[in-house]
Amino acid sequence: MSKPTLLYLGEDIRWNHDLYQKLCEVVNIVRSESPTRDLFIQDLKEGKYGDFSAMYLPDWNSGIGLGNWDSELIDLLPPSVKIFASAGAGYDWVDTTCFAQRGVLYCNSALACTESVADTAMWLMLSTFRNFSWSARAARSLDLEQFWDAHRNIGAVTHNLRGHNLGIIGLGNIGYRIAQKAHAAFSMKILYNDVVRKSLEVESSVEAVFFEELADMLAISDCVILATPFGGNKLLDRPAISKMKHGSRFCNIARGKLIDEDALISALETGQIAAAGLDVHYNEPHVNPKLASMDNVVVLCHTAGSSIETLIGFERLGMENLLSFFETGKALTPVNAHLIPNTKL
Repeated sequence: MSKPTLLYLGEDIRWNHDLYQKLCEVVNIVRSESPTRDLFIQDLKEGKYGDFSAMYLPDWNSGIGLGNWDSELIDLLPPSVKIFASAGAGYDWVDTTCFAQRGVLYCNSALACTESVADTAMWLMLSTFRNFSWSARAARSLDLEQFWDAHRNIGAVTHNLRGHNLGIIGLGNIGYRIAQKAHAAFSMKILYNDVVRKSLEVESSVEAVFFEELADMLAISDCVILATPFGGNKLLDRPAISKMKHGSRFCNIARGKLIDEDALISALETGQIAAAGLDVHYNEPHVNPKLASMDNVVVLCHTAGSSIETLIGFERLGMENLLSFFETGKALTPVNAHLIPNTKL
């Protein structure tokens, strides 16, 4: 029996060479040489890569040139394609429904970045409770007046994390790891809202309390962390933000478009929200200048999941998905299997 063909997108394997050799034993690998979307579209129209069965993107950055995976690209794929395994956690750049309509599984690698993102959430939360951004800016200014202002006054407006209520929106792999760290290290009380309630075993492990209504959780949370995928709509709009406990903190390690940035700014200006820690932004790569100028706001460059361990994991998990699919018929981390009729994956 001939081996299926895999269309390899992006740069060479950097870390998991033994696993790559195993993959080569299972599939024939064809490399895409199209650095831009236009050239890739042309190659697909011309059938340059033949009837390949799978696609693999080991490094998300190397696929940026192809742009979003929407119907313009997906409709050009041969009917033989059954799975796309990619680096990265979020999949707002992939039309998973369009893939499902063609019977194609899309597999992300969110599990690989869980630890890194959860660590970043801890740092953002610490920064918002202790206002480390104010202290850091004052120190970097090399201005004595700013130094002494932070040194003398920061203690009167900051708090320790211990014992505070942490409200997590989305208790998936990342949200749960955040809960574990916050509960174990800072004795925080874990509250959560999700579309599906977790098992009693999961809840009891971090003493988590489930809130079916988001507004009820927001009203008593001392800090709210967004840790849920982007589903196409704002989750925290102006009415929702108005329900947040006065003086609470907010951290976002999910997607910038999940929150109304103008409403967030207003809440920060009025004190409704005391501080915010943002790894992601509404109009990336553009950071809102008002947010960037605030001493009570920490802003990052969407780097919560960026670490050597994450990159190694992205690369590995993509290949493990492919190997599992071709050896057993089942992928490890499909995100759209429920949208494919009659699938057992």
